[in-house]
Amino acid sequence: MRNCLGNLFKLGARLHLSFNYAQKRLLQNRALDGGVRNIFDRKVKQIQKQRAVLSPDGHIFEYLKEEVACSVVDRIADVKRSFPLALDLGCGKGFLAKSLAQEDGVSMMLQGDLCKENVTKAYPSLIPCEGLSFDEENLPFRDNTFDLVLTSLSLHWVNDLQGYFSEVLRILKPDGCFIGAMFGSDTLFELRCSLQLAETEREGGIAPHVSPMMQGHQLANLLSSAKFNLVTLDFDQLVVNYPSMFELMEDLQGMGESNALLSRKMLHRDTIIAASAIYQAMYGDTMENFIPATFQLLHMIGWKPHETQQKPLERGAVPKGFNAKEKSQN
Repeated sequence: MRNCLGNLFKLGARLHLSFNYAQKRLLQNRALDGGVRNIFDRKVKQIQKQRAVLSPDGHIFEYLKEEVACSVVDRIADVKRSFPLALDLGCGKGFLAKSLAQEDGVSMMLQGDLCKENVTKAYPSLIPCEGLSFDEENLPFRDNTFDLVLTSLSLHWVNDLQGYFSEVLRILKPDGCFIGAMFGSDTLFELRCSLQLAETEREGGIAPHVSPMMQGHQLANLLSSAKFNLVTLDFDQLVVNYPSMFELMEDLQGMGESNALLSRKMLHRDTIIAASAIYQAMYGDTMENFIPATFQLLHMIGWKPHETQQKPLERGAVPKGFNAKEKSQN
């Protein structure tokens, strides 16, 4: 027992040293790359989106994006003001515009996406829309242009989120609003864990096959660092059931959400079969014969600073204690 504990401590120490070394190398690489190190291949992501939108069965795989678009539109409707000009970043086939009604306060929308085919094949909308193809990492707009900027399920493929949020703030008008949704860190944790265990057992090591996702406190820090005011975050979770891991991977490919990491590595056939068995054993429902796939959603709202916005009270301005009500009345 003592030897086992000693081995665990030694393994933990080696992992801790390896993590510190990897973190140091990451900071060095970021310094060499001007502070940002790309981890996603945007060209590959563009090709994946093109294949998805040009597929004759592409509409079958849009259920997740349509569901999240409806939840973003609900948050737009909760903001009781009008937006003469809105921008949809990473619009896909226009799921947000498709879900918007004239009563939601958006008068006109500009849709932009990395994939040109997404823009040209966008769904019709009840509000006037114009399409433009551009990379979300390089926004081709002047300062103080839009009253509202939206995004739905595209931020998890952006390399420089800090720069992205700063650019969104730049193109927003004063007191403009930014509303969006992105995948969180618990997204597809079942698939990630199954692939890691199978690859370790079959190939003696692991490589990233699921895109790294962001945690809620990290997103809040990025929005605050970009100088957004009145930042609001909330979390949601969707669990979708599939017959097996192979149907899940097929749907991800049909959505255009396949692996686009620069350090991606092809999976061996034996590893995939082993991962499917591990997925079923660890997370599957043997009675109903399905496997769950978790999609964690991070919803965000931020405002560009303006003098008319609410400001926090000065420290000590609010009375405390049981006699606070009497003191405030006096």
